[in-house]
Amino acid sequence: MKTTLTTITLAIGLFANAQNALLDSSFLQGKKTTSRKPATATDEAEPSKKLDPNRLVFGGNIGASFGDFTFVNLSPQVGYAFKPWLTAGAGINYIYNSFKYRDFNGNEVYRENFSYAGLNVFARAFPIKFIMLSAQPELNYSWGKLKYKTGNIPDQKLDGAFVPVLLVGGGVVIPTGGRGGVLISLQYDVIQNERSPYGTQPFVNVGFTF
Repeated sequence: MKTTLTTITLAIGLFANAQNALLDSSFLQGKKTTSRKPATATDEAEPSKKLDPNRLVFGGNIGASFGDFTFVNLSPQVGYAFKPWLTAGAGINYIYNSFKYRDFNGNEVYRENFSYAGLNVFARAFPIKFIMLSAQPELNYSWGKLKYKTGNIPDQKLDGAFVPVLLVGGGVVIPTGGRGGVLISLQYDVIQNERSPYGTQPFVNVGFTF
């Protein structure tokens, strides 16, 4: 798990509603509107706010890189824009990692293959326009095997284990017109479990909104 995740991972995050809330002045103007109608006991008993389907956020991450370190990530998510500056939600993960280990001559000696399936929750804050801060705790179940390429050593199955993750990061939102935008962030797994699918170094995540 010591391989550095330096390859830019393609990620598609459909955070259009959160971004739209930041840019839509009518959302903010709604807070300033007051009614001259006197409040009644019936009015006070009614909920002041309801969940707005227009604030739902659908999306997730789709990423891949290949080589001596292979990484594939399929993680759909759904969330809600609670405020113009705050979106939160949850999702599911499927991640595949493969590490190739080579000798001094460059020959592959053995390979570690890991698969992960689990759940995540996320929160994304926009303290100022086009700036994003994020936190994403995850709990993944991991299983895998070692495949030896030299000698007559049989493949070795690795015991399954739960792997906690806490991704934190920040970046920018670059608008592309309308609701669209590009999300570029630097993320890091602060827990650093030895089986973390995200490696031991910060990595760049590139996403899109539309």
